[in-house]
Amino acid sequence: MQELRIKNILDLVKSISNERLEKVIDVGAQDAFISKKIADLLNKKVIALDINKPDIKERNIIPMKGNILDLKFSEDYFDLVICTEVLEHIQPEFLKKACNELKRITKKYLLIGVPYKQDLRLGRTFCKNCGKRNPPWGHVNSFDEYKLIELFNNMHIERISFVGKTKEATNFISTFLLDLAKNPYGTYNQKEPCIFCGAKLEKPSINLFHRICVKIAYALKEIQQLFVKEKPIWIHILFKKLGQ
Repeated sequence: MQELRIKNILDLVKSISNERLEKVIDVGAQDAFISKKIADLLNKKVIALDINKPDIKERNIIPMKGNILDLKFSEDYFDLVICTEVLEHIQPEFLKKACNELKRITKKYLLIGVPYKQDLRLGRTFCKNCGKRNPPWGHVNSFDEYKLIELFNNMHIERISFVGKTKEATNFISTFLLDLAKNPYGTYNQKEPCIFCGAKLEKPSINLFHRICVKIAYALKEIQQLFVKEKPIWIHILFKKLGQ
C-alpha cells in the first residue's frame, strides 16, 4: 500500500512538473523518504520539515525542524507544499490552524494526503498505563473529500485521487465487545505512544472472558462484511491557490 501511495503522490506532482516549482517543502516529512522521491523527480532541492529534524544527508534535501502549527516562513513562500500522513494526527482543536498554516505558506500548489473515511474504532488500542482507549496509529481525525474541501475552502481543486480499496468496517456491538476485551488485536506495532499519557502502547494480556468477547466481535464483523461496499483507503488532493 505504501508503494501505491508514493506512486500516486509522484503522479500528482508529475502533473504539474512542467510548471516552475523552485521552492518545495514536505511538511511532516518523518524520515524524508517522500521528500527524496520528490527531489529526484523535480531535480530540485526540497525542504524536509518535521517536529524532529530528519536525519538525512542528501544533495537535494534540506532537513529542518519545525511545527506545522507555526511554520517559520513568509506568506506565499513555496511553489509546492506537500503534507501527507500528518493531518490525521493533529488534535482536532488545532486542525484548522494547521491547515491555515499550509495554505498561508504556499504560493501555488498544496498536496494533501490522508486516510479516507477511516473508522477510528478499527484497530483501537488499550493503554496499560492510563487505562484509556487509543485510536489506531494515533489517528484522531477522519476525512473525506468534503471535509478536506471545507478545510481548504479558499483553494481550487486541481485533482482528487484515491488509493487502494477496502471493505474493512466495524459496528457498535463489535466495538463494545472489543473494548471490554481491552482491544488485544489493536495496532500495537505502531510507534505512536498513548495520545493521553504518552506511554508506550503494549499488547494487554487477556483472560477467557476477553477471548469470548473477541470471538463474538469478529464473528459479527465477518457477517457485516457481506453487506459492506468497498471504499478507498487513502485520498490525495492537489489544490491550487486561487488567483495563481
